[in-house]
Amino acid sequence: MDIFDGRISSCAFQSGDRIVIGDWEKSPLGAFTNIMWAQPDGTRVLLSPSQQHADYVSELYNFEETRVIPITVKRTKRSISVSTNEFKIHLAWGRGISLPIPRPKWFISTVEYLFARLLFGTRTFGHTRNGRKEWYCVKGLAWIKAADAEYNGKSLEKMGPFCTESCFGFSDPPKRPSSVRVKSMIAK
Repeated sequence: MDIFDGRISSCAFQSGDRIVIGDWEKSPLGAFTNIMWAQPDGTRVLLSPSQQHADYVSELYNFEETRVIPITVKRTKRSISVSTNEFKIHLAWGRGISLPIPRPKWFISTVEYLFARLLFGTRTFGHTRNGRKEWYCVKGLAWIKAADAEYNGKSLEKMGPFCTESCFGFSDPPKRPSSVRVKSMIAK
């Protein structure tokens, strides 16, 4: 089982861009941060800190383009700022709720799956692009309170909900901009 422990923060913008930041404290690849970007025309781009990370993630999820670039990250307790040579993104969230009790995979793929679909429009279990089973064990959820992003110096405008699917994988982020502490478990 490959286990990723960290935070997924996601936000859509009035420009039509949708951004998902995976900030992983622990993983089989070590600590790393990547960006999944769905452009207004539907093109899905992975911005990755190394070829090793890009290869692993692009086997799991769908992208038309992958870019290996330096990524700089600054974190506080309730915010993340990510910079590349093209992007500047800052997301800040409120206090949120914690779900400190670990749940078994069967619970995540049944009961939790149902509630996630009904309440947030997302899924906690599914199959990756290469056919592996993946479970998302949510450890905490907070709503994004402020978001700024620019690409090549141009603002992506105000934040908004995910109103169209980004289709990176079997699950989309919650429709409301959010930052989720999560443990992702991927069967080998």
